[in-house]
Amino acid sequence: MFSFSLEHTDGASRARLGRIRTAHGEIRTPVFMPVGTQGTVKSLTPEDLRELGAEVILANTYHLYLRPGHERIRRLGGLHRFMHWEYPILTDSGGYQVFSLGALRKISAEGVSFRSHLDGSSHFLTPESVVEIQEALGSDIAMCLDECTPYPVTPEEARHSLELTRDWARRCRRAHQSESQALFGIVQGSVFQDLRRESAEAIMEIGFDGYALGGLSVGEPSGERLEVIEATLPLLPADRPRYLMGLGTPEDLVEGVARGADLFDCVLPTRNARNGMLFTRRGRVIIKNAVYADDPQPLDPECACYTCRNYSRAYLRHLYLAKELLSYRLNTGHNLHYFMELMRDIRQAVADDRFREFKDNFYQKRKES
Repeated sequence: MFSFSLEHTDGASRARLGRIRTAHGEIRTPVFMPVGTQGTVKSLTPEDLRELGAEVILANTYHLYLRPGHERIRRLGGLHRFMHWEYPILTDSGGYQVFSLGALRKISAEGVSFRSHLDGSSHFLTPESVVEIQEALGSDIAMCLDECTPYPVTPEEARHSLELTRDWARRCRRAHQSESQALFGIVQGSVFQDLRRESAEAIMEIGFDGYALGGLSVGEPSGERLEVIEATLPLLPADRPRYLMGLGTPEDLVEGVARGADLFDCVLPTRNARNGMLFTRRGRVIIKNAVYADDPQPLDPECACYTCRNYSRAYLRHLYLAKELLSYRLNTGHNLHYFMELMRDIRQAVADDRFREFKDNFYQKRKES
């Protein structure tokens, strides 16, 4: 039911084109996945997402487990039917959300005990139960439970984390029963390249449908992050999807693709939209700034999204300052349109063997603004 085919690699970089096939349709890679944490991409309908070009979205196991509950979603026909999205869904394991709970969680070899951020109730997740939850949700791609390594961290702490992630991955693999759902393993090891290699080898030995790099974008310097990506992605099988978890600035996408990554996700375009930071080809726009108060221009004159076709910077600023709900919708639609178009342009550049030229132009436009 799940398959991945590598269709082309750029002649001057590691950038690659691929195609993932799932029970709910195909995904052209490289791809950015909008984040629908609680079964919805905030302020947008599924029809909006399809019009923007989204082929796959990400939903969050931790949040859906707590509310409304995976068994309820199963009884109601699975997550696709529940949220009226007929296309591919990837569910993360909730490991990062548990990591972010800090003092509210305790990690052991058996699993993770934590207190709900909603009502303080106690819960315990194991690798087996995380797989069970994701099978109940019916996502097309499920993720193993992992421990997200913080930054900074000592080599000893990073090793303990990767060993725990490895042991949990074995248990997830054994527990996984769904033939229609892919399961991805996660490579940890912080910024230590020898540990990343060790983790990659261990996770590949277990064997998964795809592989992800976790524990990035948690505070490490961007230079170290790129070095880890550069060193680790080539270790992963070329015939499996490669997923950079949680990386989502436009620069992250371009640099990740250049190093051979296929899948990306991040809350950045949607969260920043609600906070008034908008992405354009010339860089970021902080729409609340007074300079836009009388500006009749569209947000991005080169953009063909609904927001830019119909509304001025002055109006977008007014909506944001007035805290109008339409602000969230127009800003989110624009930001995701920008991200979807960026990935379309990247795929075309890779297909034409001109990704290096595309990358140079991408940065040049930012310098000129």
